[in-house]
Amino acid sequence: MDKISVIGGAGFIRTALCRLLASAGQEFEVIDLVPSRLFPGQSRIADIRDPDALSAALSGQVVVHLAAAHRDDLRDPAEYFRTNVDGTRNICQLAAQRGIGQIVFTSSVAVYGAAPPKTNETGAIAPDTPYGQSKAEAEQVLREWQAHTDGSLTVLRPTVVFGAGNRGNVHRLLAQIAANEFVMVGDGANAKSMAYVGNVAAFLLAALGQRPDAAVYNYADGPDMTMAMLVEHARQRLLGRTGTGPRISFALGMTLGRLADRLVRATGRGRPVNAARIEKFCAETTFVRAAELPGSTAPF
Repeated sequence: MDKISVIGGAGFIRTALCRLLASAGQEFEVIDLVPSRLFPGQSRIADIRDPDALSAALSGQVVVHLAAAHRDDLRDPAEYFRTNVDGTRNICQLAAQRGIGQIVFTSSVAVYGAAPPKTNETGAIAPDTPYGQSKAEAEQVLREWQAHTDGSLTVLRPTVVFGAGNRGNVHRLLAQIAANEFVMVGDGANAKSMAYVGNVAAFLLAALGQRPDAAVYNYADGPDMTMAMLVEHARQRLLGRTGTGPRISFALGMTLGRLADRLVRATGRGRPVNAARIEKFCAETTFVRAAELPGSTAPF
């Protein structure tokens, strides 16, 4: 296989993928804002918002595009678009100039917005957050690249990803439970699709072995669990306790989240709790994949 440029390769999913590439003896480079601690020899420093820096760093013939602004508490929503849309446009322009023939892109199920349960890839694109909108626009930029160059495009839309190295919402949830600081918001009956990082990385590796004109895949590992089931399981494993522990209503949780948002605006300092996270925690978010990727099996 041609040399692979993993853009955003110093992060969470990226590190898992690079481990697989290294184990397979595949030539690759890691392009990110900071060097990869595991693969310093393959690291190239560049910001995808800077076309000149990106051009100087990228030397592969295949691109895995994992770079994104994705935190749900960014104070400037325009940053989602500068990184996720403008940065993707820079990658596509460079790919067209260099004759790069394959891009694999990690998008998000956030492009569906408040989707019905078990939504597959045919679901309506209706993002309801700046992050989801930016990912949907990035997908469109990539489709335009594919249409004009006849390159191969694979778009992966993972749900919530967890595993070693994660410092996002799942990590925060488990850390709060382990510290006995967690309070359940709502009844916990809402189900969640989740994905293990090792399986997502394996799926990306399998996608690199395919050359479709354009393909889109949701990614989630089953079985879906309700939030109550997940919290009860974590409390049992981490604390040896049963049940979900202290609980407040959804209405009270949202009131507290909005108060935290006002404090952020007033002080300029982030808070671990905000209305967006509470709303996301209490939402039903389940997704399925309509078609299997040839050669892909989940190792975990």
